[in-house]
Amino acid sequence: MRRAPAVVVLALVAVLGGCSTSSAPPPDAPASSAPAAPTSAAPPASNGVTTPAAAFGPSCGAFPQGDAAGSLTAIERQPVAQAAAGNPLLTTFMTAVSAVPALADTMNQQRGVTVFAPYNGAFDDARRTVGEPAFTTMLSDPSEVADLLSDHVLGRRLDARALVAAGTVTTLGGEELTVGGTAESPTLTSGDGVEARVLCGDVPTLNATVFVIDKVLLPKT
Repeated sequence: MRRAPAVVVLALVAVLGGCSTSSAPPPDAPASSAPAAPTSAAPPASNGVTTPAAAFGPSCGAFPQGDAAGSLTAIERQPVAQAAAGNPLLTTFMTAVSAVPALADTMNQQRGVTVFAPYNGAFDDARRTVGEPAFTTMLSDPSEVADLLSDHVLGRRLDARALVAAGTVTTLGGEELTVGGTAESPTLTSGDGVEARVLCGDVPTLNATVFVIDKVLLPKT
């Protein structure tokens, strides 16, 4: 169901502000000659907090390596929006976040959320799905962007094992996502029926657990 844009902007910022609870990659996903991160998740913490060693998925190797800016080790110590800004897979996602005034700062202030962050190619797919005019209009309108991003954030922090165990989760925007697969290879199905795969999951940041996914989670139209 379509939400009133102004309401979504306020709800997204308000809910985030008040929240205090603790397969190969797609053809256009960046490749890396550096060793990939481990492909299986470590035993999860009960609060959804993970570690760099727990990150899994076919595109984890595309992160900067070692202690470089944007690496798993570096972003573990950074709040989520700052961490995403240093990730080469998430430049379009961060462009969308930046379109909503104060949203990046608000995300950085949280202490327990889960973020499903579509990689750059996912936005290219969404552009083709909804059409160039509608997509361009959406990304140029902070209210529309907030509507979209609200369906990529959970108000609690979950790791892959907890996600799969839950089976379904509800986003801040009120959309129900169906979780399938396994803890080592979870999938997310949104209202439009499209299944998103995890390219790199259980990514730790200071205040959120991040899953880089290969599709934009669009609501049912």
